[in-house]
Amino acid sequence: MTDSSNQAAFKPRVDEALHRFVENEVDHLLAIDEDLAPVAEQLQVITTHGKRLRAAFCYWGWRATGQPDSDALVRAAAAMELVHAAAVVHDDLIDNSALRHGLPTAHLGLRTAVAEGPRPKAAARSLAMLVGDLLMSWAGQLFTTCGLPAAYLSRARPLWAVLARELVAGECLEILRTGGRPDTAASLKVIRYKTAKYTVEHPLHIGGALAGASQELRELFTDFGLPLGEAFQLRDDLLGLFGDPDRTGKANGDDIAAHRPTALLALTWQDATGAQRHELRKMLGRRSLDEASVARVREIMHATQAPARIEHMITERVQAATTILHQARLPADSARALAGLAQTATVRRN
Repeated sequence: MTDSSNQAAFKPRVDEALHRFVENEVDHLLAIDEDLAPVAEQLQVITTHGKRLRAAFCYWGWRATGQPDSDALVRAAAAMELVHAAAVVHDDLIDNSALRHGLPTAHLGLRTAVAEGPRPKAAARSLAMLVGDLLMSWAGQLFTTCGLPAAYLSRARPLWAVLARELVAGECLEILRTGGRPDTAASLKVIRYKTAKYTVEHPLHIGGALAGASQELRELFTDFGLPLGEAFQLRDDLLGLFGDPDRTGKANGDDIAAHRPTALLALTWQDATGAQRHELRKMLGRRSLDEASVARVREIMHATQAPARIEHMITERVQAATTILHQARLPADSARALAGLAQTATVRRN
């Protein structure tokens, strides 16, 4: 198989594992009360979409130790996608984002269910928060019931605490730094903890821990995973403003309207003229941002060459990750798959 066909074959296995688990849990939820149907529907919608990259990195963290293919491991890896689903719901809620995968985000999708009640917007946001909480709980449940031996699971269990701590820390740092003076180093720290670690490094470590990975291999996972995870999010930041909404499934301009501390904005601010900074100040954090304003922000960014520098940062990080991979002595199929995933994660339009 080619690297792309490996991932193409792997994704349906994760989708199927998630579908079986979610449908079973939804049945239990609806058995409590049929009024929970809108919540159940959101849970199903949210868990249907995704590239399944986090599951793939977990799977190949396992295979990199020399372990064979395992359906139980696929279920354990699928738990990474429930972590991601939970993070997405909470992130969209915090950012007040309107679209995800071209569909209304959970806090908007749930408004119909509470439209006749008092304060429907607040009620829908509360429901979305609880949906995200339940998804995180499901992640732990799917992981511990995946079918791997208890001794294997015990090796990886401590890493879940690290994953949760660092993911929440990254989200908190983004909130604390939103609206502040743009700073590249601060933005990169947010990227590392909010996205890079739980997208690549932590899944690799968890897959490796399940298989009893050596200290040397764990260090390799970090050296490979951190720059690649950062490159993944830097690509996301570019797509968030310059991507095609029909492909990304998200509205352009969200990062500007929310005045998020992205590296793209920080680099723009660093080299912007006084007049350009004055224009940016008027647009940053403005919720009613029209397309003309978004276009003007793009023009200023191109004038400072910030997008080109972000592309260079992505290239540097991918090269650093792939260099580590080439120097490592991994099973050939694992090395090929991880190299393919590095491209899938960073050379994309959505």
